[in-house]
Amino acid sequence: MTSQGPRRRSVLTAAGAAAAIPVAAAPVASAAPRTRAGSAAGDGGGRRGRGHEAPRKELFGRLGDGTKVYAWTFANGGTRLRVLSYGGTVQSLEVPDRDGRTANVSLGYATLDDYAGKDNTYYFGALIGRYGNRVAGGRFELDGTEYQLPLNDDPNSLHGGPRGFDKRVWDVEPLTEGARGTGTGGTGDAEGTEGTGAADPGIALTYVSADGEAGYPGRLRVRVTYTLNDRGEWRIDYTATTSRPTVVNLTNHTYFNLAGEGSDTVHDHEVRMEAARYTPVGETLIPTGELAPVAGTPFDFRRGKTIGADLRDSHRQVSYGQGIDHNFVLDKGVTSRPGPAVTVREPVSGRVMTVSTTEPGVQFYTGNFLDGTAVGSGGHSYRQGDGFCLETQHFPDSPNQPRFPSTVLRPGETYRSTTVYGFSAR
Repeated sequence: MTSQGPRRRSVLTAAGAAAAIPVAAAPVASAAPRTRAGSAAGDGGGRRGRGHEAPRKELFGRLGDGTKVYAWTFANGGTRLRVLSYGGTVQSLEVPDRDGRTANVSLGYATLDDYAGKDNTYYFGALIGRYGNRVAGGRFELDGTEYQLPLNDDPNSLHGGPRGFDKRVWDVEPLTEGARGTGTGGTGDAEGTEGTGAADPGIALTYVSADGEAGYPGRLRVRVTYTLNDRGEWRIDYTATTSRPTVVNLTNHTYFNLAGEGSDTVHDHEVRMEAARYTPVGETLIPTGELAPVAGTPFDFRRGKTIGADLRDSHRQVSYGQGIDHNFVLDKGVTSRPGPAVTVREPVSGRVMTVSTTEPGVQFYTGNFLDGTAVGSGGHSYRQGDGFCLETQHFPDSPNQPRFPSTVLRPGETYRSTTVYGFSAR
């Protein structure tokens, strides 16, 4: 989930890790069943005819201190996103099936109170930082100084701690100058406003994390853009700069169910992973430091298989995570442009999702800790296996793992990362 770069963290190549993690050239780019989700038929399955919708802003709710939280909705190529300024959270992601029927394929809540409540430990749809995944003991050493982070996944720190980026209100503005341009517009209190409509509609989210926030050194300026192109691809671009040496690992924690939010488990989804290795973990889900082959294990998705095929396997690694909750080492390595990572297909709807990224790893999480207590946006209780996450990343606990690519970011460098989720149906 983490790595370090030469003088800028765009490709994040670490000299000490080059042998272990290849740096490739830029590639050409069981619960009771429930009713499957879907809305009225759309455009008869066509992906191209769906309209371009410029970002539209509306009030979603207010936090306890009165801070307003907005929802931004935009669409292109048949895909529609609704994103909250709270946590940069994807509240809904709508895509059509093979018959053109649209459904929300992301898990999430209906109200701000649910997202901001103390019982929300699921990170539905949220931007994750400063450091995605786990840091052992919440401790790391950098340039001779040891830093202690708050522990929220005892005995470790998880996803930036109890007040990570997922719990912050981001500044949001519509992109109006190209797909990922600087944009104009604002984050004022005018409600129901629209952007002017870039070639690829999208939004820019910015947040400044103070020096020492959550125990991390350096004042970190973060900018994330979400865009949709006319093929319905959802692109996430992350950048960050720092005032002091620090560690950074940003990702997004959307849960997917390609049959539709609130429908059956994802166990019949078919997954193909471009990863011949993974990082085994101990009992507290901290990597052992080994880059182990997937061959002969439940973690071998290279030829494709259903998510549920080996979830009850007796393999010790499966028992540690109560399913799959592991980092996969992508064959492509670290790349300057997004390269192939994962393909997922849901057979009934025909929906297909592809994931490409510049990152060297992806955390595949099969919703093992969903226990029925969270009630989603459609009124359904989320049970074990009702969604899965594909969190593109550098590897967990990299600050304490000398064999892993480094996640150190220094003043004068720029952290860069890109992930693209593509959607189709067949």
